[in-house]
Amino acid sequence: MTTATIGTLSTLRAEFTGTAGYLAACTVGLPTAGTRRAVSADVAARPDVAAYSLAVEASRAHFARLVGVTADRVAIGSQTSVQVSILAAALPRGARVLVPEDEFSSLVLPFVHAGRDLQVHAAPLCSLADAITAGVDLVAFSLVQSGSGDVADLDAIVAAADRVGARTVCDATQAVGWMPVDALRVDALLCHAYKWLCCPRGVAFLALREDYARTLAPLHAGWYAGDDPWSSCYGGGADLAGCARRFDVSPAWQAFVGAEPALRAFAEADLREVHAHATGLAARLRERLGLPGPERASAIVTWPDASGDDLARLAAAGIVASGRNGCTRVAFHVFNDDADVDRAARALGH
Repeated sequence: MTTATIGTLSTLRAEFTGTAGYLAACTVGLPTAGTRRAVSADVAARPDVAAYSLAVEASRAHFARLVGVTADRVAIGSQTSVQVSILAAALPRGARVLVPEDEFSSLVLPFVHAGRDLQVHAAPLCSLADAITAGVDLVAFSLVQSGSGDVADLDAIVAAADRVGARTVCDATQAVGWMPVDALRVDALLCHAYKWLCCPRGVAFLALREDYARTLAPLHAGWYAGDDPWSSCYGGGADLAGCARRFDVSPAWQAFVGAEPALRAFAEADLREVHAHATGLAARLRERLGLPGPERASAIVTWPDASGDDLARLAAAGIVASGRNGCTRVAFHVFNDDADVDRAARALGH
């Protein structure tokens, strides 16, 4: 990608309107102007299956560009937990899986309930790399933790996993869209696009290293996993795609219609600019609230609020935030600005 093809921060920001006080991209993103237009046009027109397929494949390509892989390494889906189940089913019986404490359950439960007597162990995120020792077969972790906003030490985790020959599975749902992400660093990278990528819910991606993909079975294969989907609609003799497309599930067409323009807008943006913008706003709120800074810059700010009083104060001020795991959680994205920092700080008495 050349510099000339990278959009400016202002170009991406112009895709959003009515965003004041919305600090919940970590819960669900706001639709772009392109998404609104695409969905409205689709609802007003007759269904066009060929156009739907084009939207799916364009979305796949945009996501591949976002995470630095080729489109043939990306499978499409609707939920990350379904995609994780493919990875869990491929592990040998009794394999040892390591996850961070308080990890989002969609990444953990498929391993717990895989029916293969998998040993699922948890360690604090800050010492996850140290817990990757001989005997660990797979490490599954979110690049950015949903509950706390903490950013994983990817370098340390990948290095430790390499030393013991463990697979690495990274859920980047809370990362892709506000920070640069390189899927080539891990064996499998998952992302549901309805949060920071501002897509309709029902658009998920799984990027796989080719050697890892060869160890996996296409458990959910249907017509769209066929080498030629339109020749794979009947019977059991269809040839599956020879790339990551064999792990596709039948796409939620209308969701991809709305996703394609949003993914294109983020793929054309400079995510280094978005990262600096979002983490800068988060840092200013932490400073206003007297909160310590994280070890690695994050766009998500959390603090203890077991009573929910702070969350209620934010809501009373017209601010959309969220409560998770006994904490109040706010998120700053490309569409937020300094006025949102001031609004939140004033609502909390700072």
